[in-house]
Amino acid sequence: MKNRILLTPYFLDEYSADLEKLIQPDWVLVHRDLPAGGKLERMSLLLPGLTREVGAAVLSGERPVSIAGDCCTAIAVLAGMQGAGLEPTLVWLDAHGDFNTWETTPSGFLGGMPLAMLVGRGEQTLVEAVGLSPYPEEKIMLCDGRDLDPGERQALAASQVTLIPDITQIPDHPLAQDLLYVHFDTDIIDPREAPAMGYLAPGGPSAEQVRETFRRLRQTGRVVGVSLSAWRSDLDVDGRTRDLCMSLLNELIAV
Repeated sequence: MKNRILLTPYFLDEYSADLEKLIQPDWVLVHRDLPAGGKLERMSLLLPGLTREVGAAVLSGERPVSIAGDCCTAIAVLAGMQGAGLEPTLVWLDAHGDFNTWETTPSGFLGGMPLAMLVGRGEQTLVEAVGLSPYPEEKIMLCDGRDLDPGERQALAASQVTLIPDITQIPDHPLAQDLLYVHFDTDIIDPREAPAMGYLAPGGPSAEQVRETFRRLRQTGRVVGVSLSAWRSDLDVDGRTRDLCMSLLNELIAV
């Protein structure tokens, strides 16, 4: 399947010149001049552009591959796929749960909420902005999630989201026999190998375990969408984390 790579060089509503430097001639840049305002207001103006590009890719028979600075962009990707008639299993690879709501978050960080948002829990401003219908919890696999806040741990335990601690188990799981949308938060990788992350969580799978899992998923031919939540460019002084993460992404989307 041909890839259509969509680069949204923002962390939430903040533009990242370093992330835009990744752009290649055949990539699509998702960018918008944002007015002054709150984060949710500004993100609500930015994300529909990504949703439109994802939908256009799917309708053209291409695989949307989103690269952005945070996990909230996955809401826009999922909305674009849903609007184009796809409802794949969502494989959410992340050191964190991203399942907080305003009631459970200790920090108020929006980037810790998108998985809850897209199933219809908690804050819904971004979901409504991109026209996403709440995604079925039973079609979601959260892999790793080794660093959970107490409230989100309880919420996940009471949900229908499938929690898989070991990334290598994903290809053999019954849910992975469906069409797949893989969301790859790069902080899932053991920080000893990929240290340039904003929210480090000790442990996690090795890069080689991620690579082998991605190779097996690619070989299924069922991966119809991918998104990557990037490393912290300002912390990646030698480019080592960037190079590793992009190498792993290429393992998943190679054609």
